Amino acid sequence: MTTPANSGAPIRPVRMITSIFTVGGWTMMSRVLGFVRDVMIAGLIGPGPVMDAFVAAFRLPNMFRRFFAEGAFNAAFVPMFSKRLEGGDDAQGFARRAFSGLALVLLLLVALAMIFMPGLVWLTAEGFAGDERFDLTVEFGRVVFPYIFFISLAALLSGVLNSTGRFVAAAAAPVLLNVMLCAAMGFAVWTGGSVPTALVWTIPFAGVAQLALVWIAATRAGQSIRPVRPRWTPEMRQLVRIAVPAALAGGVMQINLLVGQQVASNFESAVSWLYAADRLYQLPLGVVGIAVGIVLLPDLSRRLRADDGDGARMALSRAGEVSLALTVPCAVALVVIPIPLITVLFERGNFTADDTAATALAVAIYGLGLPAFVLQKVLQPIYFAREDTKRPFYYAVASMVVNAALAIGLAPYIGWIAAAIGTTIAGWAMVWLLARGVRPFGDVARFDDRFRSRIWRICVASAVMGAALWAVMISLSPVFGVPGWRWLALLALIAAGSAVYYIAGRVTGAFTKSELKGALRRQR
Repeated sequence: MTTPANSGAPIRPVRMITSIFTVGGWTMMSRVLGFVRDVMIAGLIGPGPVMDAFVAAFRLPNMFRRFFAEGAFNAAFVPMFSKRLEGGDDAQGFARRAFSGLALVLLLLVALAMIFMPGLVWLTAEGFAGDERFDLTVEFGRVVFPYIFFISLAALLSGVLNSTGRFVAAAAAPVLLNVMLCAAMGFAVWTGGSVPTALVWTIPFAGVAQLALVWIAATRAGQSIRPVRPRWTPEMRQLVRIAVPAALAGGVMQINLLVGQQVASNFESAVSWLYAADRLYQLPLGVVGIAVGIVLLPDLSRRLRADDGDGARMALSRAGEVSLALTVPCAVALVVIPIPLITVLFERGNFTADDTAATALAVAIYGLGLPAFVLQKVLQPIYFAREDTKRPFYYAVASMVVNAALAIGLAPYIGWIAAAIGTTIAGWAMVWLLARGVRPFGDVARFDDRFRSRIWRICVASAVMGAALWAVMISLSPVFGVPGWRWLALLALIAAGSAVYYIAGRVTGAFTKSELKGALRRQR
């Protein structure tokens, strides 16, 4: 499954797809546990001031994590580390210096955030000002914000592991967060304690556990990353020069989320509705899109260093093919059957039928943008592998303008749902810009003929599946109203949709039986 730590050999396309399934499998486990977590939160806390405050507070470290670590630092770090690993150019020393520099920046960031938390909350959820949600968010934010220190360092170590072809530990680390949060809520209920308090205090400790896991895995992989005295060397200057535009691009993406939260914060319970909808569409996005980006970036970086243009194009095309084969049917399902999904997953306790209807509307709109969100993860590594982070930043700014104009401009007329509409349309605008921007790279950055012949077949198979889902949903609608049976009804609905998609995919040629068997055999 893995390559030797010192080889840095490019991943063969079939092996790359297997790696995507490996990362996706662990991500699936994390997201399923995340659903369990969110179902518990929705049932034990429910949409309202406390849940709104928790969502806004928890989004703060996650926002900066994507800004400093996954979205920015690793976009610069992984290609540089991969190329040094390929060329035997002291990759480990480079990683140590990057680790120490990032740790120093994070310590300063955490200190500033703890001091200025009220201002940070006002900037990200201005609609909370003047009611109980504001003070709760400030209180929760000061507890959870140190999580960014641990999880960002864990993200860098995950980049080291991924660059050496080892994906399991890095993909498994997020599972710890959800396991610990679910356990904390269960313990709070069992002992009669406060569920919100248990949630927020568990988050920083979960960050420590995630960092420990990937640190141990990196050491066992022969990459002993230890803190050293931070130094401003030429390679660190190059790293910062590449990382800053990526950080700004990551910041723009987070601004898109914050614009939505700002709009939603002016409507009662809307922050909670958008959060629940976000968690649902993030499941396929995380399982497919993030897994593809994790595997594709170091592989493209090594292939470009080795001047293997044909291999890079094949890797890109197969990554795009498997991404859309898994994502398009998920998008169709989110559009066609959002109410059964929300009813079964969230509607209990303090989460009412009205909350279900509102959340389902957001889910359907996010579903229309799901293929765009995944395609971004496929296209961005083309730029990052070439250490080009400036143009993705410019495209992200354009996407931000589109999102802000729609979310803020439409909110007075259609309400909180404008935030979801802005996010989806901005996602497609970003894909269009990324696709146009890769043209100067030549054939290396273009999908091959096999991809083009498969994409329309995938869409046809997904449309057939959507029609089948609608028919089965109508026939099972009485069962969804019966407590205890609705889980079985949802499982039957998903099974029917999966079977129809498989058959339609085989008939149309969207995928072949031998490809599926080969991927599963290598996965085992």
